[in-house]
Amino acid sequence: MGQASTSKRAAVAAAVTAACWLLAGAVLAWRCIDGVRGPMLDLQVYAAGGNALRHGLGVYAIRTPDGLLFTYPPVAAILAVPLALVPFAVAKTAWAVLMVCVPLAITVWFSFRPLLARAGPLRLAAFAAALACCALLYPLAREFSFGQVDILLVALCLLDLAPSRPGWPRGLLIGLATAIKLEPGVFMVYLLITRRWREAAVAAASFAGWTVLAWLVSPRDSVRYWTSAIFDTKRIGGSGSAQNQSLRGMILRAFRPDHALLTPTMVWLAVALVVAALGFAAARACWARGNDMAGIAITGLLAAVLSPVGWIQHFCWIVVVLGVLVGDGRSWRRAPAAVAAAVLFATTSLPTWAQGWLLHGFPVMPGQLLEDSLGLTAMALILVIYRRQQPGAGAVRLSEGVAGARRAQVFPGHGSACQAGSADLGGDTRELSLDATRRASKLGP
Repeated sequence: MGQASTSKRAAVAAAVTAACWLLAGAVLAWRCIDGVRGPMLDLQVYAAGGNALRHGLGVYAIRTPDGLLFTYPPVAAILAVPLALVPFAVAKTAWAVLMVCVPLAITVWFSFRPLLARAGPLRLAAFAAALACCALLYPLAREFSFGQVDILLVALCLLDLAPSRPGWPRGLLIGLATAIKLEPGVFMVYLLITRRWREAAVAAASFAGWTVLAWLVSPRDSVRYWTSAIFDTKRIGGSGSAQNQSLRGMILRAFRPDHALLTPTMVWLAVALVVAALGFAAARACWARGNDMAGIAITGLLAAVLSPVGWIQHFCWIVVVLGVLVGDGRSWRRAPAAVAAAVLFATTSLPTWAQGWLLHGFPVMPGQLLEDSLGLTAMALILVIYRRQQPGAGAVRLSEGVAGARRAQVFPGHGSACQAGSADLGGDTRELSLDATRRASKLGP
């Protein structure tokens, strides 16, 4: 009887897993086909940069057939050279699969680890379901349709920060990600404020190494980028567009149509300083209480919000945010925030719609709020994550690990009892407890 019941449960689990993977495969195939059929405008920019570098042309002087300029650091042009060696249709297909689907799967795996661990035999089914749901988010849709690199940068940062023991010096991939596109540089700040000096130094050295390599390959392009192109926001275009959901974009829209150029810039710098201070303080608090993934999610949101230009696809960090909000799925109090965030970042572009409504007489105040909805939501989510860092088994256990480590410093004789009391939590929790102990030693008693 027991064997029959076990076999039946196994069969049900296998059927559910197969159904979930069919769903995930269908969603990802739809996204890939839809992207490959389109022009992938940003991928054209990368390919044009790689082709210019290959033929000794000025990377920052060339334009795509649609008139777009190369706006990324020189390292991005070096890594884009392979795109210029194959037909563009092949490049689009390879990009959709290898540079969007694979990094998305990596991001989902790390972001939803507590939920996947709790799912037990349905772990792969839960992973496939989460993968399908995240592929439906609007920032990811733009990754496929534009051929962008943002979800790859998210995956590189997570591969560097999430594993307990990466197979390389921690910080190496953050440096590479920053050399490709500057936004991930905020994670060097995160490493510094969490007193991980060695990792921050590795990240800085990695960034410097890749940048020097780019200079050796093309000194002219490197000088052009770091002395002029990086400061020319007109190369990007549309900073006041609703597509720009960064703080700067919101402030530019608030001052339209007539304003002195200096005024919004000074307001942006002042507001960005306050948001950065509060945001990084929240990220450090999450890390100090044992919830590193919450700190990573907050820092990722800050990367998009604080950047001069934060296009909607820059908010791919919403995948990590949803994983943090869901946790291990035990607390129903987390559900409303996760559902609301998922719905808002789903398949529609509310900011773009609102910008059109404003042109047709929609009330200004609610229209501007809707126009800034994703950026405002990102800042609200920073507060939500900070406030909800402790609920859920994973966060509670980590916080207890930090507290236990500190108690062990004060009452050394109780160390063995603490270890015995946590012995039944499993291998993953033991690793987390060790990590919490290390953090406690850095924080001091």
